[in-house]
Amino acid sequence: MIWYPYQQMKTMKDPYKIIDAEGVMLKTPEREMIDSVSSWWSVIHGYKHPVLTEAIKKQADCFSHVMLGGLTHEPVLKLADKLKNFLPGDLDYCFFSDSGSVAVEVALKMALQYYVNRGEMERTKVLSLTHAYHGDTFKTMEVGDDEDYHFILEAYGEKKNVIHVPTQIPALEQAFEKYHQQLNCMIVEPLLQGAGGMRMYDLSFLVRARELCDRYGVLLIFDEVATGFGRTGNRFVADLVQPDILVLGKALTGGYIGHAVTVANRKVYDGFYSDDADKALMHGPTFMGNALACSVALASIEVFEKQDYMAKIKRIEEITRREMGGFSHNKIKEVRIMGGCVCVEVKEADTLKGYQQFAYERGVFSRPFLNCMYAMVPYIISEEQLIRVLDTMKAWFL
Repeated sequence: MIWYPYQQMKTMKDPYKIIDAEGVMLKTPEREMIDSVSSWWSVIHGYKHPVLTEAIKKQADCFSHVMLGGLTHEPVLKLADKLKNFLPGDLDYCFFSDSGSVAVEVALKMALQYYVNRGEMERTKVLSLTHAYHGDTFKTMEVGDDEDYHFILEAYGEKKNVIHVPTQIPALEQAFEKYHQQLNCMIVEPLLQGAGGMRMYDLSFLVRARELCDRYGVLLIFDEVATGFGRTGNRFVADLVQPDILVLGKALTGGYIGHAVTVANRKVYDGFYSDDADKALMHGPTFMGNALACSVALASIEVFEKQDYMAKIKRIEEITRREMGGFSHNKIKEVRIMGGCVCVEVKEADTLKGYQQFAYERGVFSRPFLNCMYAMVPYIISEEQLIRVLDTMKAWFL
């Protein structure tokens, strides 16, 4: 029996069974529906993309996986080189893993060991945002701040090594003034906080965070697992404010296969580069640098570049703002739009009960959570399909 995610198994309704998928469409035995959430925000090119599918097939004909312990291969070398040239500044050093949560764990481990390697043993604390979500493994839950997902950690009592701050500059400055000698890093979902409620905030907060990290010698980590590859309307938020460590996942492979990467700058990498074996990063996911994943990631980035996906994302945002402009209802708290994301936050979560089935019957797959009805569509979506998604969202209230 399958144990499904984020579900009370005793009371859950049967999931929709997918028998085929192509473009932005998911097919069940009964109907087709537009995937308005890109399979948890990852399938940016849609399903059954010929270039990505061919990349997987071609690599599988050679070999599907070899470990990176003592071995290497062409796809991982090419992907690391591509990311070095694709990412801003000196974000050049790629540590691969098999999921976004693990990649965030690696980033947090890097930040802590960076200072341990320097003998600064007092830097054990992490600065994170309120309403943060960075994954469901234990350290990522600790730096997260969402009781709906991470209430289990209450069994451990008060967090001792994490400080949470709201996305307000005065609170940020106060936290640095009080804790800077104990901080090894600050971690953020830049501009757009996803699972914590599709919360959006201003770039000025990140600019100030970068300044304070530089002043006090604290590493800045951007978790762009959800925001990377254009979702905020920026290629990466790291193009605007450069972190010391960048985490990518989800859309890295176009949603074809699980893979992620933790990318460090030269300063962080040099903190481990030594004749002393004890200063090495002792971490090694079995499927890091998987050849299939690296091959499809390379193909995904190539399609992203050659087909001007940033223009596609700009058009998605323009259409969304046009169609949702002025839309309101007494049960709606706020409508938020950023790049390839739209969120309708309602005042009471019960307002959204039944919406998923309502959308399904109208040919749209949606998965509202908490008090958020949202869409993060594949970037290849047509204007007609996008309007259908947005009209379905509005129809629920009208």
